[in-house]
Amino acid sequence: MFNLHCTKKLLDRIKPDVHVAVDGTTILGDWYATALFWKPQLALLVNERTLLPVVMPLAPATTLAQRFPDVLAQVLLTLDIGLDKVKSELEKMGQVTYCKTSNRSVLGIMNQFTFQAESYRDHFGLVEPLALSVKLAGTPCSPLYKGAICPDLAVREVMAEGIFH
Repeated sequence: MFNLHCTKKLLDRIKPDVHVAVDGTTILGDWYATALFWKPQLALLVNERTLLPVVMPLAPATTLAQRFPDVLAQVLLTLDIGLDKVKSELEKMGQVTYCKTSNRSVLGIMNQFTFQAESYRDHFGLVEPLALSVKLAGTPCSPLYKGAICPDLAVREVMAEGIFH
């Protein structure tokens, strides 16, 4: 069980039932999501705990949350997270609660990742979602400066600890 906090533009697109966040069962915790209205349209999801970015196709938008765990698995495996840890996290992601955004810090990071992703796309031709996810994951983020300063390092640390958040 995990919470997916969606921006208004994404909620307007997928029209889910929106609820108050509940206690999740995953190690990584809550996720934030927004739509990138590029061609093709993408979704950017950012983990609240580690700031790990995951870029994936938006369409079909109504199945975004159901498709997300498989895309997350690809990103985690690419970042050398062990298969057993990935499987364990995915098993806990069977249910999703759609929520409104509430963490302004994560929203700021999402805006920064969006800006960087546009730059990678426009200047370097980087458009493949997995490649964008991994490139963005190496970005130093000020909320992480007390520990692992990049999301890729933070997710490795959190998954190694295996402690629920």
